[in-house]
Amino acid sequence: ISSRIYVERTLAIIKPDAIHESEKIEDVILKSEFTILQRKLQLTPEQCSDFYADQYGKFFFPSLTAFMSSGPIIALTLARNNAIAHWKSIIGPVNSTKAKETHPECLRARYGTSDLKNALHGSESFHAAEKEIKFMFPNSVIEPFPSRERIEEYLSRYVNPTLLRGLTELCKHKPHNPCVWLADWLVKNNPNKPQICDVEEAE
Repeated sequence: ISSRIYVERTLAIIKPDAIHESEKIEDVILKSEFTILQRKLQLTPEQCSDFYADQYGKFFFPSLTAFMSSGPIIALTLARNNAIAHWKSIIGPVNSTKAKETHPECLRARYGTSDLKNALHGSESFHAAEKEIKFMFPNSVIEPFPSRERIEEYLSRYVNPTLLRGLTELCKHKPHNPCVWLADWLVKNNPNKPQICDVEEAE
């Protein structure tokens, strides 16, 4: 089982109509505890058509692809805990006109002007984020979320045995400050920490 930490990612796009506000928007991103992992500028009309392929056939599709390729964009892979939902809450509703009434503090209300020119994009779901990041950054590797079974297996194999020993010792010693005592005990008895032994050199 991999012991790596899984951090959720989402795709953000600063659209052509908000590109002049990109510094302010990126400042909001960083202050919201996101890490910017990747950056891409400009899309060709063909790339726009491919990116919005699921909208093909809808009446606004030509306007959407023309708008998105009309000038520079900034595509960003953002990472943090609960990245997808958090970024969606920051940018607000899709229609900027309605957002100005219902969510006046959101980024689309501040920088967007219509349903089409709404300043920003955010992935709708984990699967959408995975697909969109792969489209924008073909060489990126997106770790899948571990299943509940894998998490429970990891805890039972690597965490629970050591923690159980520590709690047992805690009950035996009954220290004045149990939290500090347990923290020290876990540091000293970390199974992943190399053990240093004194070895006498042979004479």
